[in-house]
Amino acid sequence: MRFRPAIDARTGEMYLPVSLRGRALLEEPLLNKGTAFSVSEREAFDLGGFLPAHVSTMDEQLRRVATALGSKSTPLERHIYLAGLHDRNETLFFRFVLENLREIVPLVYTPTVAEACASWSRIFRRARGVYITPEDRGGIVGILRRAARRDVEVVVVTDNERILGIGDQGAGGMGIPIGKLALYTAAAGIHPGRTLPVSLDVGTENRELLDDPMYLGWHGPRQRGEPYWSLVEEFVHAIGEVFPDALLQWEDFANATSFRNLEDHRGTVPSFNDDIQGTAAVVVAGLMSAMRATGGSLDRQRILVVGAGSAGLGIRAQLAATIDARDDRLVVMDSHGPLVADRPGLVARKRAAAIDREAAGRIGLTDDMALGSVVEAYRPTVLIGVCGQACRFDEPIVKAMAASTDRPVIMPLSNPTSKAEATPADLLAWSEGRALVATGSPFDDVVAGGRRHRIGQANNVF
Repeated sequence: MRFRPAIDARTGEMYLPVSLRGRALLEEPLLNKGTAFSVSEREAFDLGGFLPAHVSTMDEQLRRVATALGSKSTPLERHIYLAGLHDRNETLFFRFVLENLREIVPLVYTPTVAEACASWSRIFRRARGVYITPEDRGGIVGILRRAARRDVEVVVVTDNERILGIGDQGAGGMGIPIGKLALYTAAAGIHPGRTLPVSLDVGTENRELLDDPMYLGWHGPRQRGEPYWSLVEEFVHAIGEVFPDALLQWEDFANATSFRNLEDHRGTVPSFNDDIQGTAAVVVAGLMSAMRATGGSLDRQRILVVGAGSAGLGIRAQLAATIDARDDRLVVMDSHGPLVADRPGLVARKRAAAIDREAAGRIGLTDDMALGSVVEAYRPTVLIGVCGQACRFDEPIVKAMAASTDRPVIMPLSNPTSKAEATPADLLAWSEGRALVATGSPFDDVVAGGRRHRIGQANNVF
């Protein structure tokens, strides 16, 4: 099925040639229309007796979906229902998503997808995408040819090690590529038949998963070193051979692998890392919006990034490429303190993002300072959190920041919601309603400072 429309020579109408008939057509989610098949279509496609008599309109189907979804009592149950709809009728699924974006995106993607990934082996219903394990070494090209259509345009791949803020989820990490690609279709109009989610299931260090008799992933410790790198290399070259025009997106890889995978393979196939580059692009866009709101200039801000993983270093690199990033304008912290170039033990990628010792001394920083002391000394106007630690931005930190800048910009970006560095309600309360806030996961509006604040998302899906 290449989804190539044709023109009827007699009527001039456009139609989609379909070879499937009967039950096989109803079981193909990209073509199934459910009870919306017309009487003539039911006759033409041998569907007689397979469907209830009533021919439903799209509005009737949407009401049925809304009713069923409303009967589910938890976000995870709603996620499972929507995944089932996705698996049986993609047209109806995406129409419902598009008409209810604000309510549905948090169920399809963050924050609910984190719970779905953690529960993957227990809620599994139907296979979607491609799972590649070490047992497939030498045969990945064949798997891709059998499992997907030849005109794939976007591949999202994860090795499941750093899923949102909940860590190694083994095969359960597949929920992230599936959810991200669903939003690529809804938001960017990419045909779902031209997308491919992939899990590189190379094992897991999550003992709870390995001890679970229901776990569906490849049983074994996570492969590292040459076995891992060679499998990734085979996969990338297979993508280039089978889908030569496809974009490859790396998703939720750990720091130790994300940078190397991107650098090693970006010349083999068009690729980007969403956590390094996608997050950074959205953060810079958010800061540009904040400057329009405050009337400030981005290159005159004092920016503090808390977290020196993939997202933190990616944000720092993108900001440095966007503004005149003098050492006193852009500081990154990890769990030990500010990144200062001669600090012992810094790996190369952190050293490249560090300020020199002279600049650190000039702005009152030492390489072992805690976050509260850094905020008091540095007086940041922008505070970005990508450290995965809930409540990291506490009341004294926010009040100290608000005391030195009229409109502090604060972005607690860690996902899911339970990992956010602070809640918008607290940030606005502690800043007397003056903070400009954007988060990684969706939050409800907040009433503070005499007005209602709509909380925007700075999520890399955008």
